[in-house]
Amino acid sequence: MQILEEFKKFILKGDVVSLSTGVLIGAAFGKIVDGFTNGIVKPILGLIGGDPDVSLKLWIFDLGLVINTIIGFLITSAVIFFVIVKPYNILMAKVAKAEAPPPPAGPSEEVKLLTEIRDALKHK
Repeated sequence: MQILEEFKKFILKGDVVSLSTGVLIGAAFGKIVDGFTNGIVKPILGLIGGDPDVSLKLWIFDLGLVINTIIGFLITSAVIFFVIVKPYNILMAKVAKAEAPPPPAGPSEEVKLLTEIRDALKHK
């Protein structure tokens, strides 16, 4: 029974739940990013610079496939950064600024009075 309790604590930790949720959301969102990349970004690049698919065979190796994969990764990373990460960071900065604790209050009236009394006694 103790092992089951430990397992329950492990599973219900915020980190485990957040991580698993992030992985699932990331996998689902990856399809959206791929669709955006293939449907919008690559055609624009195709209009600007020709065929976005590189074909470069060197003996039995297909270097074009590697280059295409690297370019696709860079495009996907840029889309994720500018569409998701950057706006998220801006939003979180605004939320943190709104939730910032108020500055500490000054000393109470009693403390001010006692300080004045102490200072007056020092000068006598």
